[in-house]
Amino acid sequence: MPNYLSIDTSAHASVALVDSTTGSVIAQKTSPKGNDQTETLASYVRDLLAENNEEGRNLTGIFVGVGPGPFTGLRVGLVASRTFSFVWNVPVHGVMSLHALAERVLATGNVPEEFIVASDARRKEVYWARYDQAGQIVDGPHVASASTLPELPVYGVGAGIYAEQLRDAGAEPQEESFDWIADAANLAQRGMRDLVAGKDLSDTAPQYLRESDAQVPAFMKQAKA
Repeated sequence: MPNYLSIDTSAHASVALVDSTTGSVIAQKTSPKGNDQTETLASYVRDLLAENNEEGRNLTGIFVGVGPGPFTGLRVGLVASRTFSFVWNVPVHGVMSLHALAERVLATGNVPEEFIVASDARRKEVYWARYDQAGQIVDGPHVASASTLPELPVYGVGAGIYAEQLRDAGAEPQEESFDWIADAANLAQRGMRDLVAGKDLSDTAPQYLRESDAQVPAFMKQAKA
């Protein structure tokens, strides 16, 4: 049965092979580190396909997390997914990475009327979005200090890192989710639901939400001018 390959590098390098009919996860690999996407992603995809007797050209398609996330890590997953799509001649679908966290909240079966998911944006900030009980996005994505988030339940690793600030602001960080990052399996399951609902996932443009830390030196700008 044809499968989907799913890739997310908005937090850690995460890849998954998901049954395109049932949505069940066949296999998954996620790096324990958040800064090795360049070193690990290609080998994760190669090994995942080989270990499950899958060939890229036989895939139903590819899901890729479009962020928000840091420049370098996010770009690795997007470039790889577009390249695989071209080489294997299979479609690639862009899914916001925060949707993967929302999907994990839905899987708990105990979903608040509205909730927030938050990932680590560094610089003492979080990437966040607000969802309703059905997992549909209500607001976001944004990047901001945790102390500015709405007074709602907050899920994800961002809630763990900034639990104190969130509580001081009246929000409710959910402790069971303090190690949750966007992972490829949840991303694929959300992508499949969105495709069934008729949503257009053709856009794979990255959602950075802020400017890169790398800036063009002043003398280069002057020379160019």
